[in-house]
Amino acid sequence: MTDAAALLPPPAPGRSLWQDARGRLVRNRAAVASLVVLALIALACLVGPLLTGHPYDKVYPDYVRLPAGLASHPRAEAVPAAVARIAARIRATAGDVSVENGIVRLALTAPRPIDPRLLVYFERSDQFGAARIVESGDDGRRLVVVVPVKSLRFLFGTDGNGRDLLTRTLMAGRVSLSIGLLATTVALLIGVTYGATAGYLGGRIDMVMMRAVDVLYALPFIFIAILLVVFLGRNIVLVFLAVGAVEWLDMARIVRGQTLSIKRRDYVLAAEALGVPTRGILTRHVIPNTLGPVIVQVTLLVPKVILLESFLSFLGLGVQEPMTSWGALISDGARAIEAAPWLLTVPAGFLVTTLFALNFLGDGLRDALDPTER
Repeated sequence: MTDAAALLPPPAPGRSLWQDARGRLVRNRAAVASLVVLALIALACLVGPLLTGHPYDKVYPDYVRLPAGLASHPRAEAVPAAVARIAARIRATAGDVSVENGIVRLALTAPRPIDPRLLVYFERSDQFGAARIVESGDDGRRLVVVVPVKSLRFLFGTDGNGRDLLTRTLMAGRVSLSIGLLATTVALLIGVTYGATAGYLGGRIDMVMMRAVDVLYALPFIFIAILLVVFLGRNIVLVFLAVGAVEWLDMARIVRGQTLSIKRRDYVLAAEALGVPTRGILTRHVIPNTLGPVIVQVTLLVPKVILLESFLSFLGLGVQEPMTSWGALISDGARAIEAAPWLLTVPAGFLVTTLFALNFLGDGLRDALDPTER
């Protein structure tokens, strides 16, 4: 008997719900691709502003509403006009303008001697560096100067204030994704705990807890946001508080509905019969089995939170200048869509891509976490 038992193959190791879910998620190509896209967007928003070469709040008055493109600025054909404008401020006339290897050579003439200190106007511009006098004549009324050209690139163009749109879009992504993730996390923690407790305890406790949810539903969201601004002032933390204080209500209702059906399952009844405390039943049996609908709701809640933040910023209650968010950039771009369509398409492209990726990832997580698929 012992020899026969020794010949039997060892029992196969068991697999947990999380192991099965991970395997099904990896086989879902759309979900994996969406996860990669989200990771790339998050990495670009985190590291990108350090690599663009433009501070997010730097204003370039000479490059207002510049279209997107790969060419460097200023372009060669624009240099003579730019030099003429600066010469006019010096009260001189620019002539013999030539550009070679990024260096502009020109002659400044004026009816009276030119003060060399006025050449600082070249350095103060966004297009040129510090000017250097190489020749002087006519008692200072004629100066030959050389000026280096500042080569700047704006891959996504500039906004109405002359700020680099790529840098601002990536910085806006930091704000929007942070608000979406943190506010959703707050709503997730409060809503899951509240809904699971109400659904499992049932009876009068459930009734009282859900009536409190109904009362909070009756309060307008914008009213709560304005109250927080009045009492606490304007800062980005208010966005987390205002959104997190409202968005957990939907999560609580979803989790309560799932809990009402789960608490009648045999494994929950068996745990109750064995004397497992209520906290243990909630954390080990009820909440893990509600994760499928919860994850799907989370993937829908993140873009909803981003849109709510955009609404608050549009009203002046959210992110304040010079900081920005995708919603604020889209609002600015919508007002200038005819004159500068890239101001709308660039941040909207980032937002739409993020929303699609979140939706595909949510569908994949829903299928992977469905216990009936084991």
